[in-house]
Amino acid sequence: MLKNKFLSFILFFVITFSASFIGGLASISFKEPWYSQLVKSNYNPPDWIFAPVWTTLYLMMTLAIWFYWHTKNRDMNTVYIYFIHIVFNTTWSIVFFGLHQIFFALLILIILILLIITLIIRFKRVNFVSYYLMIPYLLWCCYALFLNFNIFILN
Repeated sequence: MLKNKFLSFILFFVITFSASFIGGLASISFKEPWYSQLVKSNYNPPDWIFAPVWTTLYLMMTLAIWFYWHTKNRDMNTVYIYFIHIVFNTTWSIVFFGLHQIFFALLILIILILLIITLIIRFKRVNFVSYYLMIPYLLWCCYALFLNFNIFILN
């Protein structure tokens, strides 16, 4: 059983952090000089904040799906929603930083937030740890929506 838990954690870790890796590649490859030339609101944090926050959130997401996976009442549809949400998470970075499409990134972020809310509701029914682990992620994505919207309006 311990081996199964370790392997499932590694699998969820790799899947979840693949979004971070792909998004990071899009950001590094296409962010500058475009991003620094955008008009941003005063609420935009310094760039160095994003890496530690996202790393922490990806770890919390990994733990959330892992705890959920190891509950006896898990529903595979929730796991599928988690994977779909990872795709939208990755897509936002590609569309925003890679394609420089602020409006479409905003739409993707709205869909992502709806998927996160769906996951939170589904997690709450089965595993409170998973539920609580997703709340900071939801709050950060709502903040990201605010920032994305401001960049859209200002540019």
